[in-house]
Amino acid sequence: MEYSEEGETLKDKSRCANIRADLKMCLLESDCCKIHKRTPRECLRMYDGTVPDECFALRITFFECKHSILDGRRRFKGPKGY
Repeated sequence: MEYSEEGETLKDKSRCANIRADLKMCLLESDCCKIHKRTPRECLRMYDGTVPDECFALRITFFECKHSILDGRRRFKGPKGY
């Protein structure tokens, strides 16, 4: 994510905050929010082509980040399949 002012950082310092901010900005800059005036939540649920594939990829990445926080076994074993 690019910031308009130099030295500007996110207020939220949690582990997945940067991915959440990227997802939020991706959705807000999409045609779904800008032209059709829908909320970002509504846009994530619709697959009508107004939301770029990048936003859906960020959604999956954000889910995996949050899931890794909750899954305590993953800290010891690593990702599944390895």
